[in-house]
Amino acid sequence: MPISWSSSLQTLAKRFGENLAAIDGENQTLTYNGLHLRAHALAAALIAQGLQPGDPVATLMPNSVDAVWVSYGVRLAGACETPLSWSYTQDEIEWCAQIAQFKQVISLESRKEGLSALGLSFIDSATIRQTSTASLPSQLPAVQSDTSGRILFTSGTTGKPKGVLYTHGARWQGEQLLKASLPFVPERGARILLMTPFVHGSSLLTFAWLDHGGTIVLHDGVQIDRIEPLLESQSLAAIFAPPTVLAKITGALAPKQFPSVQCVFTGTQPLTPALYQRAHAMFGAKVRITFGKSECVNPITILDREDTHAYFNQPDVPPGACVGWPATGVEIKIEAPTSADEPHGEVWLRSPHMSAGLIDANGFRPHLPEGWHNTGDLGYVDAAGRVILTGRVADVIKTGGYRVNPDEIEADLASNPLCGQICVTSLASDYWGEIIIAVGEGTQAGWQEACEQLVAGMSKHKRPRLYVAVSTLPRNPQGKISRRQVSRMVLETHTLADGPYPSITAVR
Repeated sequence: MPISWSSSLQTLAKRFGENLAAIDGENQTLTYNGLHLRAHALAAALIAQGLQPGDPVATLMPNSVDAVWVSYGVRLAGACETPLSWSYTQDEIEWCAQIAQFKQVISLESRKEGLSALGLSFIDSATIRQTSTASLPSQLPAVQSDTSGRILFTSGTTGKPKGVLYTHGARWQGEQLLKASLPFVPERGARILLMTPFVHGSSLLTFAWLDHGGTIVLHDGVQIDRIEPLLESQSLAAIFAPPTVLAKITGALAPKQFPSVQCVFTGTQPLTPALYQRAHAMFGAKVRITFGKSECVNPITILDREDTHAYFNQPDVPPGACVGWPATGVEIKIEAPTSADEPHGEVWLRSPHMSAGLIDANGFRPHLPEGWHNTGDLGYVDAAGRVILTGRVADVIKTGGYRVNPDEIEADLASNPLCGQICVTSLASDYWGEIIIAVGEGTQAGWQEACEQLVAGMSKHKRPRLYVAVSTLPRNPQGKISRRQVSRMVLETHTLADGPYPSITAVR
């Protein structure tokens, strides 16, 4: 089936014309007409350079209106869009180029030297923006649905990032499913605030939101001094705020209330009961949870606003992260646990909008012939049919002969009011195998004692043996905390004394 991205964008321009499609943190604006013209100019330039459908083309753009039309333009050309995070290092870009095999990168002049040093061909977005649109084609050819359409990169929390390959057809299906599952149809000009890197969740919501004629407000991170006036102006219909973003907003702006926001989209990390209550106090029952992965983008499962509120207001909220019911066309199965110490099995899924497979140093590896993908998440389906995630297979800690899920401990520690986020990880030990350690971000006096009280009801082998306070936990470009990086950081800044009663001391 051919996918006519060009025709679809042309329709949006005819419908919404000079209405605003995007505004960024620097107050640059982009109309629907401007989006149509700039995207087609980029697509025409790529095709004129000899681009063939499915060829990988990388984009390296900060959160800005330029990131929007560049993404649309690469898609219009029928290329395999390969978005890179603006914060990637030279080594990370080189690794991505090696596995994705792209030669061209669309970026800003400020990145030209670094990209050229890697032997990559630089395409200046500013030059494309200034191209005359007088002779542009009004519509470009459609692309076949089985053509390679996008490569996303995994978060790299368990090693080097892998490429995740989508066809144009799977990309189209995913966008239609996300658009159809929005909790309401955005009105023309309705604004959604997007603060996370455009390369993942923000771009997905952009495509769904703009198809209805809405406006995205794209900021580069959580800048409270800019976000607060937007919330107070009552101009925002929605915000996309993963838990790390939601924690910053509620922490900085409480006890203010912003009831005019119709929906707070969240996901990517577990939402704790304590954080939900803070969000509810600020926005009302507006929080909506979805589950998505690089291997199968949102939505895999959905927990709508009313269901989220009901779940977090039951007398006893179970441990784990409730991510809701499978979206239309998504199948979920839970494998049997691999150990008697682990009560939950691995979550597997398949869906029409799932990726075709993974790319690593050994090349492309398709998913299983039956279409199933092992997510690496542990969990179960509760009596109501909702998916509850309880941890990651790779994160299970083996200590003193026991298998311990760190997410279970983090869930109990999340309500500690004397620190920000807490990461539970492990350090290698000759005596214990692994030592469970709790690392707190932005701690206050008495935080360790508060942690010990919160886990007092747990089995002794599950309780952290060591506590370390840090100013900031390391996060990857998607905002996720890597337990492996946290362990490495602790060992670089502290000295561990192993044994039956381990201790740890900061390096002076």
